[in-house]
Amino acid sequence: MFENIMVKDWMVAPVITVEASSPISAAHHLMKNNGIRRLPVINNNKLVGIVTIGDVREASPSDATTLSIWELNYLWAQLTAEKIMTRNVITVTSNTPILDAAEIMLEQKVSGLPVVDEGKLVGMLTESDVFRMLIKSRQPQAT
Repeated sequence: MFENIMVKDWMVAPVITVEASSPISAAHHLMKNNGIRRLPVINNNKLVGIVTIGDVREASPSDATTLSIWELNYLWAQLTAEKIMTRNVITVTSNTPILDAAEIMLEQKVSGLPVVDEGKLVGMLTESDVFRMLIKSRQPQAT
């Protein structure tokens, strides 16, 4: 039933991205405003990494710090996506069968995969997209 369904049928495109040199505060702002939990990081239009909301939280200062608010803001402004991103990103192509992509996500313990065709970022597939596909497949088809 799902064998002929490809990633391109359910991926989200276009993809919201962040430049490697972007401050973490900008990445956090993009995630928050767009309701997303991961941002592909690009440099010269090439995928070089991925930043998740967890990465941003880990990079955030602890409440237990003794630094002043000005010192914290200065340090936060210096932190870029490149410094906290995961490199060696696991990707799929738009023609990858969606079951293969779901298996990769499960085995690699990742909740999203950038979709790259011929070196270009063309979409993003997340667990939510796979769940959406499953739910839609249960609904009776119109005749």
